[in-house]
This record gives sequence, C-alpha cells and structure tokens, in this order.
Amino acid sequence: MDLARIDQIIDKHGCEESSLIQVLLDIQAQNHWLPKEALERVGERLQVPMTRIQHIATFYKAFSLVPKGRHRVHICVGTACHVRGAQRVLDTVQDVTGIRPGETDLDLRFSLETVNCLGCCALGPVMEIDGKTHGKVTPGETAEVLRNYD
Repeated sequence: MDLARIDQIIDKHGCEESSLIQVLLDIQAQNHWLPKEALERVGERLQVPMTRIQHIATFYKAFSLVPKGRHRVHICVGTACHVRGAQRVLDTVQDVTGIRPGETDLDLRFSLETVNCLGCCALGPVMEIDGKTHGKVTPGETAEVLRNYD
C-alpha cells in the first residue's frame, strides 16, 4: 500500500485524531492488514503516538498486524455446527488450502479462522468466505466453493 493512498484515507476522514479507528478500518479493508509503514504514516498525520495506535490495533480483533489472505475463511465450530459436521468441513478446508486455523497461505490467497458462532445455527455446518455465508455445506461442496475463489 502506498503512502499516497494512506493519505487519501486520512484526508477522507478529515485528518482528525478522533477518526483513528475508522482510518485503521479503511486501511485494513484495502490492504487486508496494517503494515508498520501505514501505522507510522497515520501517527504522523493524525499526531497520535505509535503506542496508542498499536494498542488499538492489537485490542480489536478486526485488525491484523500480519499479512492476511485476499479471502478470509471462517468455519463455525459452535455446538450446532459441530454436531452437523463442522470438523469435517474444517478438515476439508485445511486439506485444500494447506493451512490451519490462524494461518494464511504463502500466496496470500486464504486466511483461515474458526469462530464459535456466525449467528445462523439452522444452516450448520456453516462456512463464511469474505462475509458470504455457505450453509449446510458438505466436505465435497466445501472444496468446490473454495475453488471458486482466486
């Protein structure tokens, strides 16, 4: 991410210290993570100490300080999904992507996370990719869905 783009994001929010979280969210949305250079630029432009920026970036789970994949895969492992085969879906995702929960593949295609509930228990087992819910998925369907993401 170039600094000019970061400046555009900061300017969009009026270069106000109070917009720090929204600025970080916008950078995260475009870059899939918060590079150190971006945080330093935000600190300079908003005149916010780096310790405060790092505190916020590490406190909220929405932010990542390490590179993430273009596609974020969430597998629900809550009770309803668990009894309906969430582990088999998770195993399939791990086999297809080669990563375990909490990891990102080397070509930055996928990041995999498990969650305890996605709020749609009737659809279990549930897999969510980039915010799109795939319900009642079988391991075979899981592999097919993943192939549709570049």
